[in-house]
Amino acid sequence: MSTEQYELVGIGLGPFNLALAALAEPCEDMSCLFLDENPEFSWHPGMMVDGATLQVPVLADLVSLVDPTNRNSYLAWLRDQGRLFGFYFSEAWHVPRAEYDAYCRSVAERLASCHFGCRVTAVRHAVLADGRDGFSVTYDSVDGPREVRAANVALGIGTEPVVPGALRALCEQGGALVAHSAHYLSRADWIRAADDVTVLGSGQSGAEIVLDLLRGWHQPGRRLRWLTRTAAFEPMEYSKIGLEHFTPDYADYFHALPEPARDELLATQGRLYKAVSDETLAEIRGELDRRAFPDGPASTGVTLLPGVEAVGGRVVEVPEGEELDLEFVHARTQTGCRVRTQRLVLATGYAQRQQRLLGPIETLMRRDSRGRPLIDRDHRVLLDGTQAGLYVQNAELHTHGVGTPDLGLGAYRAATILNAVAGRELHRLPARTAHTSFSPAAAARTDEAFTRVTALPAPSAGRARHAVPPRQIPSQPEDRRERRVSTVPTGGNPDGSRGPGAAGPAAPGVDDPAAATTDHLG
Repeated sequence: MSTEQYELVGIGLGPFNLALAALAEPCEDMSCLFLDENPEFSWHPGMMVDGATLQVPVLADLVSLVDPTNRNSYLAWLRDQGRLFGFYFSEAWHVPRAEYDAYCRSVAERLASCHFGCRVTAVRHAVLADGRDGFSVTYDSVDGPREVRAANVALGIGTEPVVPGALRALCEQGGALVAHSAHYLSRADWIRAADDVTVLGSGQSGAEIVLDLLRGWHQPGRRLRWLTRTAAFEPMEYSKIGLEHFTPDYADYFHALPEPARDELLATQGRLYKAVSDETLAEIRGELDRRAFPDGPASTGVTLLPGVEAVGGRVVEVPEGEELDLEFVHARTQTGCRVRTQRLVLATGYAQRQQRLLGPIETLMRRDSRGRPLIDRDHRVLLDGTQAGLYVQNAELHTHGVGTPDLGLGAYRAATILNAVAGRELHRLPARTAHTSFSPAAAARTDEAFTRVTALPAPSAGRARHAVPPRQIPSQPEDRRERRVSTVPTGGNPDGSRGPGAAGPAAPGVDDPAAATTDHLG
């Protein structure tokens, strides 16, 4: 085995670790190695729906919000493609998904630090040749097993699709009739061969699939169903001030809150990152209105039903083969129902990948009351007994807030990690990024009218101030700003995700994204 030593080893090459590699490239004294088990860069190929765009603006590429002069920017890629003038005249602010994937692949191929076809098997605590604390990283490559040493490790290994617990047995029994949205395109012909399709889940991926089926599959005699356990098909909060929840300033505020306050706050912020873009909902409505003429909504052959939760299902034999018999509960009316369908698409989101490769250092990780890793503001996991740096990308929703999976914060987070690893300012970051002051202490820094900012005494037992009923907190949102642009063919992100790493196979047995694993390392 080889024993090369690096200052930073990245595990996984989704957009976030790729941004880290791109921003590290000009740093001559920063030796880096990035490993990914896939044969090449690929970002959610199963959801590359025709015409989908990212809803993050073009500047939210791998590097531009930190270093717009970097050769790995999206504009530099367009220049290399001979398409910069065309982009200028099109005045397009949002990047098509397929184009973003091609841009990232081009950057990954260009960077000498990025290596594909390398499956990391374990990360262990180790002492480096220079006596510092570090890690031993072992991986399998085409040349056989290898080992490298690193002073720091950055984990960005993506998420995996969630299968609701109540449908686990059904997925195992009738797998041929069920597909997760992560694999939608690879199963599209099989889905469209049916005359009755049910889509479960009301995030952006579910909406994109419903719209795609309406435009390319649905016709008289076919039935399309869109069901979700959420109370409504809600639009995302996308106001200019609301978007400041996706700034470093908000991450500062959120990270400083106590754990219970962070959890309560996340439970109220679904419309910031789990809903559907207004444009996509409008286009779905337009398709439904066209079908409703002249006989009204009952004639469309499309059913939209929120507020129903899947509680079970089974495969049933029919003369033509097999179908699914699904069971649902509508909590608000206290009614149950059954739905017979030929195909089921689960747009039920993503959760943390199981972190088996971290097994050797599992006992070193400090955890919160729910067993989740404690993560510092610079995205470093708190470890006992070592000074080595373990950093995470898209694993810190519970400590850094709703901007965690947002592509717009990818470059900033990568620069923060690089500055922390180097112990100096490799990349200059802005002191303030939002008009909103998210706490009185923040307001007092620029407004002298705010005085006597002091901590209040803890409320006594039984008198919790502003108590919020406990709610389930998802671990991995979808991309909050993935949308379909009207009149222009567009395409979508599974979420985010918003901007999660490469999606893997469905994870049978994952009931609740929050409980899937304690180490969500996107």
